Amino acid sequence: MHTVSLLALHGVVPADLATPCEVFERVQVPGQRQAYRVRVCGEADDVKAGPFDIRVRWGLSHLADADTIIVPGLANPTAPIAPAAIATLQQAAGRGTRIASICTGAFVLAAAGLLDGLRATTHWLAAAELARLYPKVRVDPNVLYVDNGRILTSAGAAAALDLCLHMVRRDCGAAVAADAARMSVMPLERDGGQAQFIVHEPPGAHGNLRPLLHWLEQHLHQRLTIESMARRCHVSARTLSRRFVEQTGTTPLQWLLSARVRRAQQLLETTQRPVEQIAGDAGFGSASALRVQFARVVGISPQTYRQRFGGRALPPESSFERPGPGLGPPVSQGAPRRREAT
Repeated sequence: MHTVSLLALHGVVPADLATPCEVFERVQVPGQRQAYRVRVCGEADDVKAGPFDIRVRWGLSHLADADTIIVPGLANPTAPIAPAAIATLQQAAGRGTRIASICTGAFVLAAAGLLDGLRATTHWLAAAELARLYPKVRVDPNVLYVDNGRILTSAGAAAALDLCLHMVRRDCGAAVAADAARMSVMPLERDGGQAQFIVHEPPGAHGNLRPLLHWLEQHLHQRLTIESMARRCHVSARTLSRRFVEQTGTTPLQWLLSARVRRAQQLLETTQRPVEQIAGDAGFGSASALRVQFARVVGISPQTYRQRFGGRALPPESSFERPGPGLGPPVSQGAPRRREAT
């Protein structure tokens, strides 16, 4: 059974703490009574939570065997964090535990150094302060949640539900997640909302690269290089690279790899095309190239991804495991820095 442990610090927002408890406690997988074991672990026996105190059953030491740790938001996100809590999160990250934050819980992850170099989000009211205090974090205030593999962050309030359902979907497949969404009276992915953008699209641009990115999305199956992209924009390759970093937060080839992996994910979820055909449609050239890059970015093979997210639940005999080593760095860190995309 997959253990989800919530870290309750003094000043925790009660709703942020309760939401994951409600979602994960109710998840059912065929053949299993309960998919998740949920624990609330506090920095003290009694945790102050605004108008009341919460008595918790487990302490920080019980985070050691968690498969997933969730850090709810804090009423005062800039308040000092207990060193023991920071050390516990750092040790968990070193073990490869999946760690997620809700709302201003991102400040705790940032204080532990877990968001350095990563794209992350938090409540839009707190986004500017998060960016100011932790300049190594690429703060995006316009999304519901961000999945970097082992490290996830979400915005406030209802976005906690989006994040939790996303993790259920990642663990158990779309069918089980859909049942969990119905229990929460929530759509699995909000229509027209930002969650779909995060899950299915590479970073967007906020400036004059929009036409190029749209064109690239339509031509991912073609052989694309920095030079060919630059010629289309009538600029030098150096200028294009600078604009990409300024407007998307990543390089052209890293963006292209992300887009191709996302395209492969879409096709695996929504079609029954063979992997060889999907590799060509997404621009990887060969099935082996797709498998290598897909496992590097997503952490699992294309076939396993299709089994999990193609509308089918995991087989009853399946058990939950910690994410594999490939679920570490985001595309912006793990992509190869070659001059020519494959």
